[in-house]
Amino acid sequence: MKEELLSIIEKNSRIGLDELAVLLGSDEKTVLDELSNLEKEGVICGYHTLIDWEKTNIEKVSALIEVRVTLQRGEGFDKTAKRIYNYPEVKSVYLISGGFDLLVTLEEKSLKDIANFVSQKLSTLESVLSTATHFILKRYKDHGEILDKKKEDSREIITP
Repeated sequence: MKEELLSIIEKNSRIGLDELAVLLGSDEKTVLDELSNLEKEGVICGYHTLIDWEKTNIEKVSALIEVRVTLQRGEGFDKTAKRIYNYPEVKSVYLISGGFDLLVTLEEKSLKDIANFVSQKLSTLESVLSTATHFILKRYKDHGEILDKKKEDSREIITP
């Protein structure tokens, strides 16, 4: 039940307890208990809403920042990652393979805000060797959801 439950709520965290119980062939109390246990165990870490900011009048700039760091003896990459993820403007930090070690995501109001973060906070960390910043120009799909869905024309075709 755990895997199926997680799979369902990952796609739609707003699904009702009653509907979850039906989909899982269980009762609401059992599903609620399982959810509570998964939250206590830290398996479920939070619930998020995916917003297509381009459909609002709110300006947001998103960036992916690749970071190359000096490996810390006895700490690996964890100490540097922790210093980075404790900045409130940081959305996520991932350990990655390839030419860089960490991938940091940010959302700010302007390019200048991101540039200031990189130059004044990130690059000044002792263990940071270099960074490469990539700005997200347009999101087509995010968290499994297609954002630029075109509405189908449902009008009836009339030919002469």
